[in-house]
Amino acid sequence: MRIVDAGVITAGAPGTDRAVYTFPALLACRDGTLLLTCRRGSDKDCADEWVELYRSVNGGLSWTRMESEIPPARVGGATSSLRLVYLTELEAGHLLAASMWIDRESHPGAPLFNPRTEGCLPMGIFLADSFDGGHSFSAWRPLDLPADIGPPSLTNPVIKLPDGALLLSVETNKQYFDASKWFQRVVALRSYDGGLSWDAPSDAGCDPSGRIFHWDQRVGLAADGGLVSFAWIYDTETGRYCNIRRRLSPDSGRTWTAAQDIGIADQAGRPAMLPDGRVVLAWVDRFGSGSIRARLAAAARADFDPGGEIVIYEQSEYTKQTSGTAATLDDMSIWTYGLPYAEALPDGDVMVVYYAGDGRAMDIHYARLSLDFSG
Repeated sequence: MRIVDAGVITAGAPGTDRAVYTFPALLACRDGTLLLTCRRGSDKDCADEWVELYRSVNGGLSWTRMESEIPPARVGGATSSLRLVYLTELEAGHLLAASMWIDRESHPGAPLFNPRTEGCLPMGIFLADSFDGGHSFSAWRPLDLPADIGPPSLTNPVIKLPDGALLLSVETNKQYFDASKWFQRVVALRSYDGGLSWDAPSDAGCDPSGRIFHWDQRVGLAADGGLVSFAWIYDTETGRYCNIRRRLSPDSGRTWTAAQDIGIADQAGRPAMLPDGRVVLAWVDRFGSGSIRARLAAAARADFDPGGEIVIYEQSEYTKQTSGTAATLDDMSIWTYGLPYAEALPDGDVMVVYYAGDGRAMDIHYARLSLDFSG
């Protein structure tokens, strides 16, 4: 692999409600249009956060911020901020948007994560449809989840399975003032009516002892119709982040193979799944090199080639933590780069989007990767 183009899609403006851009997600539509969603706000965790939508009709050479109206939603009667939106193209021009909303009224001024209890603010997942390629959206409809899920986190777009069903991956959390032991897990849900209703959640990443957390699980649909997931692993007993672990599912996420350590630290981005079976995985190596990197595998179950590894971004100034030891979710507010998201493009290239910046402003960057070794 090699980087053939790189740049900034949108830049943060210090001192405004567009100072900090994070949570980028990319969709390559069937007609060649690229759509990017990203979160903006005055800080990394703030009540004025919202999501913007960008469009490129020339393969990512230039981008235009769309004026699509993203309507407000309510969780438990409270107006919420919008943390992220993932888009999935169900049919030509028909997009399904999955969003994560955060209740900012129930606990005014409180951060998303409670460092004392490890609980989260009330959150909700909402779905909406666009039938004109993202120029307009329907009203949001809430995803009803069992109470034991707690405030749900969304770390992946809805996946359209080969049989037409939809799959959604959701992380569990504790309520904000719940001081009991946290048994974090990831669950998968399926819909057979276009996202109007969903079946009962099934475990997709879980340690019954509660020691190992499976954070930011990224799921991709392999060329053979199976699923592959990559999870960011946190050991609560040692307080350390571990290597990324991979699981495979042959049955639409109902069962998964045992977790496999792929030898890469530490936080996986969403993988780009190519039609010929190859997989490009970008990840964040915060505690070693302080960089975002990418590797290529010949198939979902194959090893990632270290010889072809490329550096997409390297932070010039950072505190090197070689041990990988950190606090829990409250630590994430200090990081100034990350969340790579890879998408296969129609011409065979892969684009990786991510955020990077400093304490005053953070931008959404892109890197276009060619898998052709010539040149």
